[in-house]
Amino acid sequence: MCVVSATSTREPTHPELAEASNGGLDPEQAAAVRAPRGPVCVLAGAGTGKTRTITHRIAHLVSAGHVKADQVLAVTFTARAAGEMRSRLRALGLGGAANQVQARTFHAAALRQLKYFWPQIVGDVPWQLLDRKFPVVAQAAHQAGLSSHTEAVRDLLTEIEWAKATLIAPEDYPAAVAEHRREPPYDPMRVAAAYSGYEKLKATPDGLLLDFDDLLLHTAAALEDYPSVADEFRGRYRSFVVDEYQDVTPLQQRVLDAWLGDRDDLTVVGDANQTIYSFTGATPSYLLDFSRRFPEATVVRLERDYRSTPQVVSLANRVIGAARGRIAGTRLQLVGQRGDGPDPVFAEFDDGPAEADAVARSIKKLIGAGTPAAEIAVLYRINAQSEAYEQALTELGIPYQVRGGEGFFARSEVRQAISALRQVAAREDLPDQSRSGKALVTLVRAALAPVGLTATEPAGAQARERWESLMALVRLTEELVDHDDALDLIGLLRELAARAEARHPPTVQGVTLASLHAAKGLEWDAVFLVGIADGTLPIAHVLGADGSVADQAALEEERRLLYVGVTRAREYLQLSWALSRGEGSRRTRRRSRFLNGLVPDDSPASRIAAPVADSASNGVRPTCRVCAKPLIGTYATMLGRCRRCPAELDAELLAALQAWREEKAQDLRVREFVIFTDTTLTAIAEQLPTDDNALAAIPGIGAKKLEQYGAEVLSIVASRLRSSPQNRR
Repeated sequence: MCVVSATSTREPTHPELAEASNGGLDPEQAAAVRAPRGPVCVLAGAGTGKTRTITHRIAHLVSAGHVKADQVLAVTFTARAAGEMRSRLRALGLGGAANQVQARTFHAAALRQLKYFWPQIVGDVPWQLLDRKFPVVAQAAHQAGLSSHTEAVRDLLTEIEWAKATLIAPEDYPAAVAEHRREPPYDPMRVAAAYSGYEKLKATPDGLLLDFDDLLLHTAAALEDYPSVADEFRGRYRSFVVDEYQDVTPLQQRVLDAWLGDRDDLTVVGDANQTIYSFTGATPSYLLDFSRRFPEATVVRLERDYRSTPQVVSLANRVIGAARGRIAGTRLQLVGQRGDGPDPVFAEFDDGPAEADAVARSIKKLIGAGTPAAEIAVLYRINAQSEAYEQALTELGIPYQVRGGEGFFARSEVRQAISALRQVAAREDLPDQSRSGKALVTLVRAALAPVGLTATEPAGAQARERWESLMALVRLTEELVDHDDALDLIGLLRELAARAEARHPPTVQGVTLASLHAAKGLEWDAVFLVGIADGTLPIAHVLGADGSVADQAALEEERRLLYVGVTRAREYLQLSWALSRGEGSRRTRRRSRFLNGLVPDDSPASRIAAPVADSASNGVRPTCRVCAKPLIGTYATMLGRCRRCPAELDAELLAALQAWREEKAQDLRVREFVIFTDTTLTAIAEQLPTDDNALAAIPGIGAKKLEQYGAEVLSIVASRLRSSPQNRR
């Protein structure tokens, strides 16, 4: 490993690039930028300015005359990251057609190269990109005697992609599964048969079908097996930069090695603490072993965190500091560079609904204090957790967007489940006693069995996601029945319809709901990490039945997921968990083992089931305006009364409101529910609000809608009250 000075001995050939590449860098960033040509490894922690550093390094290499701009190939893992890199390079004067660095994803770079070299290595054999693998994998699954259900095929596709990314042939798959301690969704021999069948199906009478992994395989083979191709390519590209190097797979490393040949003009940037994609074949070993492969490499550590407050940075360091199995010299200790902020908040709740309600109320306070909704995120381990937060935000009229997935009621398995329940409700042969109360839960479970609900959690990530969504419907039914033992299947379907209707965010500029995996690479002013309980984070399948660790490597990846979540926050951070899933359920859960030693002694959450003094933050539910009992469910909450409590509905007022909404939607060219949902209009027609405060008290009418539509709605209500004296209160 070599140590470099902060100055270069060569005169820059592009003074404007030299000036751009040297400005505004801290000492470690400058050392990485000005390191001599050759192997350079930048260990860059979260928020330390890695993209700025590597783009400035490219500018420095060009300005110093080490390489021409169009001889640099920079690769990363997402189109968004590649686009950001190109934008930064353009700002540094490297965006012109004759002066352009190639910044692409691995697959985009391989596709471009393969198109050029294909005639030399294969001849006139036609090929096309297989951008939709699902139908071919489904056919291979059927031939192998496996299920062709959507989630089953997706899990099989995941296994095939992992095997190809790890350079494992079909015949080697069963042994590799055992070696890697991987949990396959099916018998390994059957998976291997489907994998083999998939590869054969891609050879068609019209030519070859190549998937994205094939692009990498063929590109590597072309450079390895055809010297003329290798010579031409290596004459074209002289310098390579790899971002997010901790996420490289063996297949991608093989391509990189083929690109390099015996050269060493390579800069890699990564953070092993953020390796969270090992299930795809990614491994940090290439990053961690870089200085062994290149003993003369320059290694620079970026640890100055410009994103988060010192309080958030301190917690992040303690989370990852408990990691096991890492070489001490490869660990990064972040140092916060921003001013002080609030301490992270830890919160414990009796149940999941209380946790969701409290988070939503805290978000409302943040928005009221000036934090934009788009700068707030709720992050969770699995997508099925979003349901409770979609509901809680909807009830407070807070817009949201679900990132990296669909909203709960838009998911295919949830739509299929509700369709199955409707079919059951239409049957005339069901005994009355099976349609309501506790028997309703049994009926729902039975109805969802053909859709994929099993007694135990299945293997396979996609199958587990589907199962969790279906179980969320079962738990919701249990919760509703606990509060209304006369609830029947028709009432349940009405509640589900009300929730589905209400959860259409009026704008995408809202609070972000995302899984921890989908949050990678993003950041917000305020972050709520929710459901931080054993069995959720860490996920249940990495633990034994008795809570012991079943897979230490998988457990460490779960810890890194928490670290990624913590480092998404700039200023405000809250970590919370619930002791039971459903309201009133037994409190059998416990906070995540990852939080041991992190919760301050003076925190209300420092003791199991510690009392929370603030009733609002403890998720107290709104009460019925008729009987004063706590309300349960979106339909009841938005109406402000229990489903079975009497209420006087002004039908003429409701018709007038609906006519107004239809006209307004046409004028604004939006769908009617964007103005107000049917349930909100019903609540207005029941409660007859006469001023802004009364109107704003109705769930679904936030400050923005009050400003947009409040005067018109109140005018319609007032007109109706004048024409109908019996309605006056």
